[in-house]
Amino acid sequence: MFKKDISPGSKSKVKSSVQRAIRNQLVTTYPLLAPHIDEIIPKKEQLDAMKIPDRVTLYLIGPTPLFYQHMTDALLPHLRLVHRFPTCFPSIRIDRGAIRFVLSGATLMAPGLTSTGGRLPNGDAEEKGAYGEHGRKDGEEKGKEGWYGGRELEKGEPVVVCAEGKEEACAVGILSMGTKEVKEKGKGPVVEEGHYLGDGLWRLVTE
Repeated sequence: MFKKDISPGSKSKVKSSVQRAIRNQLVTTYPLLAPHIDEIIPKKEQLDAMKIPDRVTLYLIGPTPLFYQHMTDALLPHLRLVHRFPTCFPSIRIDRGAIRFVLSGATLMAPGLTSTGGRLPNGDAEEKGAYGEHGRKDGEEKGKEGWYGGRELEKGEPVVVCAEGKEEACAVGILSMGTKEVKEKGKGPVVEEGHYLGDGLWRLVTE
């Protein structure tokens, strides 16, 4: 979606009622953000909306990008926000071999997740924790492998893509296949047209 450079569009101020609705939507979609929501979108700060190509709206406070939204789809976190709060978003992990493809804007395919270096939710819906390479299951000390969720993620849900051997997430997108199906099929597209490190959205100058 953001393979090409993006020129900053005009900013408009988000109405206070809409800003409250966005805060609520974020906490509903990403419950682990709840303790941080006042830091991310302070009640007394002005949230701005910037229109960028492909009918996408980027939400910012000052020059800081927070989330983006394609039309009325789910709010997706900008990678700079993911890097600030790395354990707060449902996450999956690709193996080393898939990294260069994801960072070139290619569709993330199932084999990059089902191989030895990949990670997916374990299927235990009762298990809770903090996500990603920095994450851990509730009640456990952080392990070397992090934690990639208990509950299976469904098609259409937002997801953060981490990478084997890397500290920071490398992409964000919408699942085009649920994680249970990824395990069962082992092939096919999993995340298409995401936001990835080094893409036009990452390079966009918002000051």
